[in-house]
Amino acid sequence: MAESLFLFTPPFTQLNTPYPATAYLKGFLNTQNIPCFHADLGIEVILQLFSQDGLSALFSIENEKEKTLNAQRILALKHHYIHTIDIAVGFLQGKNPNFAYQIAHRQLLPEAARFESLDDLHWAFGSMGLHDKAKHIATLYLEDIADYIKECVDEHFGFSRYAEKLGRCANTFDELYEALHNKPSYIDTLLLQLLHQHLQYRKPSLVCITVPFPGNLYSAFKSAQYIKATFPHIKIAMGGGFANTELRSLSDPRVFDFFDFITLDDGEAPLMHLIEHLNGTRDLQMLKRTFTRIDQQVVYINHSIAPDYKQMQLGTPDYRDLLLDQYISAVEIINPMHKLWSDGQWNKLTMAHGCYWGKCTFCDISLDYIQRYEPLTASHLCDQVETIIEQTKQRSFHFVDEAAPPALMKAFALEVIKRKIIIIWWTNIRFEKVLQKICVIY
Repeated sequence: MAESLFLFTPPFTQLNTPYPATAYLKGFLNTQNIPCFHADLGIEVILQLFSQDGLSALFSIENEKEKTLNAQRILALKHHYIHTIDIAVGFLQGKNPNFAYQIAHRQLLPEAARFESLDDLHWAFGSMGLHDKAKHIATLYLEDIADYIKECVDEHFGFSRYAEKLGRCANTFDELYEALHNKPSYIDTLLLQLLHQHLQYRKPSLVCITVPFPGNLYSAFKSAQYIKATFPHIKIAMGGGFANTELRSLSDPRVFDFFDFITLDDGEAPLMHLIEHLNGTRDLQMLKRTFTRIDQQVVYINHSIAPDYKQMQLGTPDYRDLLLDQYISAVEIINPMHKLWSDGQWNKLTMAHGCYWGKCTFCDISLDYIQRYEPLTASHLCDQVETIIEQTKQRSFHFVDEAAPPALMKAFALEVIKRKIIIIWWTNIRFEKVLQKICVIY
């Protein structure tokens, strides 16, 4: 394959839509004519696990630990789960809409403990919300299986918080380091099989792993550990929100048994510097915001005088390569706001780098991604929207700003109307008086 660069998000983040970091980086690399491939290994593992073959293997795992009554019930119904899992997942992917009737009337899917405290579904969904009601029931069905996995197969399992406890104590690294040397779990095995396939096919020289949250950290290290053992010639870099907030004082050299480089803050310039260094055109000491290990000591290198790229130079996020038609829309909680996060695929975009307000006492406004405010123009945003609609065939957008700038929201809404673009979009805001005068098209 032509790609020498492979970017991926490790398990697990969201079921319904891809985390945007790798799409942002791929879009930037397109502007530099650097070919790369990216993947969301979280959804790939979920699709392997929640399938007929996946559940058959899962239920065949022997565990001598005494099971709760809930786990015993699920195990007794294992054939029912195995024979309905593809229908349930397909329905949540939007592929089997006619099964809404059977699922909503609770005639198809087996039920365990998650259904014991089920809310009043008629009150929540009425007589017309049949499809959402079915989504909620199918989500509870998946959560029952997840409970079984956590009890009997992998105590760290969670749809969006996998091994989060290990990530949260990573400042000492000891517990995570010990866990990484345990026998691989069933989830680990699925992850490493998929990773191996990608590496064999793509043959990258550099792998970049984004770690947005504590729940991605263990899988990132497990992946890096496997790459080091199986493909030792491949260099490995980590970046992302977790590194930016939790690893700024990194000092444990054992981390670099797994990773060659860890970068902080905006990834575009540090990544370009790494590529140049690995190509032999940039000295190691001229990297940007990058940790590495030299003579068994952790060293932070930030000697480059090259500036970060401006927002207008970053290109349009590129969501191609991802399994966009296979994400799973869940309705976990009967709450309209929560539904925005977990139900439906959202193309993620950013209106501005940093925060226009930058005064909240609870926020570390010294961090570059907060402090350096740099908005796009409404015209440029609409250009990105139109490009991404072509890529994904989806017209739903989530602007992931910490707090979207009101003036830009207004300008964007007017530009959308001017161009006659039909989309649905949402974002996070600060409550301000000026918003009373702005009509945003949803």
